[in-house]
Amino acid sequence: MRTAPRFDRGHTDDLMSFLAASPTPYHAVASSAERLEKAGFRQVEETDAWDGTTGGKYVLRGGAIIAWYVPEGAAAHTPYRIVGAHTDSPNLRVKPLPDSGAHGWRQVAVEIYGGPLLNSWLDRDLGLAGRLSLRDGSQRLVDVDRPLLRVPQLAIHMDRSVSTDGLKLDKQRHMQPIWGLGDDVHEGDLIRFLEAENGIGEGEVTGWDLMTYSIEAPSYLGRDRELVAGPRMDNLISVHAGTAALAATVTAPGAADLPYIPVLAAFDHEENGSQSDTGADGPLLGSVLERSVFARGGTYEDKARAFAGTVCLSSDTGHAVHPNYAERHDPTHHPRAGGGPILKVNVNNRYATDGGGRAVFAAACERAGVPFQSFVSNNAMPCGTTIGPITAARHGIKTVDIGVAILSMHSARELCGADDPHMLANALAAFLQG
Repeated sequence: MRTAPRFDRGHTDDLMSFLAASPTPYHAVASSAERLEKAGFRQVEETDAWDGTTGGKYVLRGGAIIAWYVPEGAAAHTPYRIVGAHTDSPNLRVKPLPDSGAHGWRQVAVEIYGGPLLNSWLDRDLGLAGRLSLRDGSQRLVDVDRPLLRVPQLAIHMDRSVSTDGLKLDKQRHMQPIWGLGDDVHEGDLIRFLEAENGIGEGEVTGWDLMTYSIEAPSYLGRDRELVAGPRMDNLISVHAGTAALAATVTAPGAADLPYIPVLAAFDHEENGSQSDTGADGPLLGSVLERSVFARGGTYEDKARAFAGTVCLSSDTGHAVHPNYAERHDPTHHPRAGGGPILKVNVNNRYATDGGGRAVFAAACERAGVPFQSFVSNNAMPCGTTIGPITAARHGIKTVDIGVAILSMHSARELCGADDPHMLANALAAFLQG
């Protein structure tokens, strides 16, 4: 039996570096690719013809990455073991006409992406990052990692009922950040600023995908440093763990004899439905897996056989029991921070897990020597969903929903147990090894 790599608290240290280096999905996949390159993976372009050589390869498309490793002698019908995740997080994204302002304040017009906890973005120092599209057809990743923007909250003197009746925010009127002073709005100011910041000639930027983020660094928290606080844990915890597990799997002894083709599939746009060319509901994963079969000389029959034997662990964060709101959770399922990864179940298929999938995950956790917990939603509350059901339905692949239990999901700053990230990575590595 192959021995799965063992991750420890050093993995959590590296997670914090990964979070800090990945303010956007585009930066996250670049960070993942950098780690995979060190493990021997090489990028292949979708526009090129693919060969059937063995080893590690990956495809980048926007904010998505698909990486896979073909062992020596792998048949065309060899099944896949897939770790699925998503790279995007709820935030505030810059509009096509970003320059705005009123009453002596210069502002940046933003649109709400996904379902953020809006109050968590108030009175927080924000940076700005994303990608710029240039006149010559190239793209440039940018990151203004300093206090640049801020969404100021209304003083309590002007809203005396806020502490008793709760904060009520209008997404259009109350969430536009300020970034300076001035009565005149000059069209193009923000983009000219970014061009100057990044050594790009004025007028060379013709398109942009930009988003705000909290510049506060991830950190250990608590008396015994047994918690981690940081941004974008939903779901970069899983992207990072999947990347580490794949890299460790293919560099471990016996990788040439793996019975499966291990895969990392990290998608964009999960937070708004996954319906894009880089989302889980798009054709990217199916196209990559199919081309991998055909590049090894396979047929449609080989592809069908490979998919029939494939299993995907859809890894996304879930809800740890909240000590101040325990009644909102299912009374018999209380996942705890520090208790190991969670198995997510919903009989209405908001999660894709079934009994057979549970057995696959339980076996992986047993081999890895990590505990796992079960999560179901309170029957009186609607259940969230993941890329899991989408992957299962779109590709006919057995899929199991798992993840790390956190607090403050969709906040600008979330919270998890410091040992949960490396326990997840160990479970994923054991799964990939088969």
